Amino acid sequence: MSTLCKVSLLTTKSISNSPKFSCSPVIFSIKPITASHKVSTSKNLSLLTSKRRKWVIGSVTEDKEVFPADNKLLKDDKNGLLVNGSEDFEAVSSDDKEVVGDNDKLISRAINATIVLGAGTFAVTRLLTIDHDYWHGWTLYEILRYVPEHNWIAYEQALKANPVLAKMAISGIVYFIGDWIAQCYEGKPLFDFDLQRMFRSGLVGFTLHGSLSHYYYKFCEALFPFQDWWVVPAKVAFDQTVWAAVWNSIYFVVLGFLRFESAANIFSELKSTFWPMLTVRSFFFPI
Repeated sequence: MSTLCKVSLLTTKSISNSPKFSCSPVIFSIKPITASHKVSTSKNLSLLTSKRRKWVIGSVTEDKEVFPADNKLLKDDKNGLLVNGSEDFEAVSSDDKEVVGDNDKLISRAINATIVLGAGTFAVTRLLTIDHDYWHGWTLYEILRYVPEHNWIAYEQALKANPVLAKMAISGIVYFIGDWIAQCYEGKPLFDFDLQRMFRSGLVGFTLHGSLSHYYYKFCEALFPFQDWWVVPAKVAFDQTVWAAVWNSIYFVVLGFLRFESAANIFSELKSTFWPMLTVRSFFFPI
């Protein structure tokens, strides 16, 4: 017997003689996959899929409930559309708002500057060319010399031809420019004025002040038909008290209606500005 056989016999005996070692046969059985097993497996898979689907839907529902309602109008930054594809709402950042505001101011100032420069150019041209029919052979000095005198003569002729219309035109221009000066005094830039406010003031001056002033001065002539020294001071006092109170009230009431304000607001503004306007008018009268 070889050495290898002796070792194997000794090992076998030691294992069989050991009291703690027991060997029992293990039987493996392989069951065939039947149709019923396939059905149960598919049911388990469908049940697992359904549970996962319910979990996903529940998670989405919780997220929607927690999500703020204001964010329903989220937009696509690239396309400028809402999440549903509509264009009903357009979110604008603060920087975009500032840019839009600056552009609007620039456009408004450009329009105002065009109006002012156009009207100023027209007025200066009309004043300087009062004698253009007689310029033949005149020097520049002669043209400028007769400009003030001949413009005054033309104004007096217009007053004689149509006094009411001439005074209405003068009052409209004065009130239009006066409101512009008032806005600049309030702190607005030169070409950043409120054009609608200027038009309202000019309209009131054209339609009411010129015509009413014409008949008011006729009334004063009839009220004081004297040639004494006290007539002029009496007319000035009457003008700065009675007529000033009447005209200031008419001016603010009509302006309030043109702004579509209520009667209560108009009365409140008239009450707050009545005495200040009456006293300021007296200070500016000598000028």
